[in-house]
Amino acid sequence: MATASSTPLSERIPHSLIEDVLALLLGTLVVSFGAALLKQAGALTGGMAGLAFLIHYTTGVKFGAAFFAVNLPFYYLAFRRMGKGFVIKTFCAVGLVSVFTELHSHFIDVSSLNPLYAAILANCMMGIGFIVLFRHKSSLGGSNILALYLQDRYKLSAGKFMMGVDVCIVVASLFVVSLQMLAVSILGAVILNLIIAMNHRPNRYLA
Repeated sequence: MATASSTPLSERIPHSLIEDVLALLLGTLVVSFGAALLKQAGALTGGMAGLAFLIHYTTGVKFGAAFFAVNLPFYYLAFRRMGKGFVIKTFCAVGLVSVFTELHSHFIDVSSLNPLYAAILANCMMGIGFIVLFRHKSSLGGSNILALYLQDRYKLSAGKFMMGVDVCIVVASLFVVSLQMLAVSILGAVILNLIIAMNHRPNRYLA
């Protein structure tokens, strides 16, 4: 029996518009809920979300607004290297995560949240959400765009590249959060990128 990886390119059926829309909604909903958990716990993660958390904690700017703003410079690279469709999907995904993250608190209230549990659960959810978005030719901007470009162009693992970037951003938060929260956040970032590295490799999934 032929596997997905052995199926000829000519026989692979691309995702339909409805499938892409539903995937964007599902992926961003899952990622944004993970981000909301991290925000409530006072933790953070890597990538542009981690940078947005740093801005949120140091300036008080809403996470959603900061996340949307820090991704703006990367759309040009996405357009030049990965096409208009990718840019449109990514712009929508970033916008949805920015909005959904701020909306979750209006529908759910967690009175007590262990930071370690929050970091593990949130980053597992975010990793799953990233995979959904990646498999529908979308991302959440920033380092995701650069990681996917490097993987497509030079076969560099997106997960490993993002792990390096994410650890750097989390370490940069040393003066913003406690050492305990920093350790928890680094663990979460590693978990997130291990999920991506194991599940999103060149030629493993094409659609």
